[in-house]
Amino acid sequence: MSHSDLLDHPATAVRGGLRQVLNAGSGSRSARQLHPLFAPARWREVRVDIDAESEPDIVASIADMGGVLPDGSFDGVWCSHVLEHLFAHEVPLAVAEFRRVLADDGFALITSPDLETVAAMVLESGLDQVAYMSPSGPITAHDMLFGHSPSLAEGRWSMAHNTGFTCASLGDILIGAGFAEVVAKRQRFDLWALALMPGADREAIVAPLATAGLDMTG
Repeated sequence: MSHSDLLDHPATAVRGGLRQVLNAGSGSRSARQLHPLFAPARWREVRVDIDAESEPDIVASIADMGGVLPDGSFDGVWCSHVLEHLFAHEVPLAVAEFRRVLADDGFALITSPDLETVAAMVLESGLDQVAYMSPSGPITAHDMLFGHSPSLAEGRWSMAHNTGFTCASLGDILIGAGFAEVVAKRQRFDLWALALMPGADREAIVAPLATAGLDMTG
């Protein structure tokens, strides 16, 4: 996919009537799959990542996509376990970019480790207690706070965590970026945030999201 393909097809005129979703910080195709909400029958995925080895559609930092993605060119943004890899000062830049590339009726769906839950686990069971099993192996509180230790031991420095969030802090950042409404919730060891643009139809987004397994009605 070339940059001109993206520039020629804004969110309101994507080929075949598909809506367009930005997978922000996509990693490899096996690393960060789209949420089930973004079914291929209805959504066209564009993968952006700073690491060329992950073979994204576009190589760019999610904190600075101005040279490669036009304003209002996406209906949705999906950002899964990426923001914590940025430094704290980069996070507002990234979410401002999410807002910039979204159409007026678009939305961003973001998930990240929930520091409140992780902190409670550390106090109760320590840093090395296994929280759950992932495709990469056991995940501990230490991994959720600082990044996946086995990956870091292999020299994959991009797996380090450089900041973190609570529902309140992430919500404040999103509102500060200019989103009209933000709904955030905690679920197990993750927090989720749904950030809506001014023209977004909340119910039309929340209903299929609930069908896909994520209740953001609160």
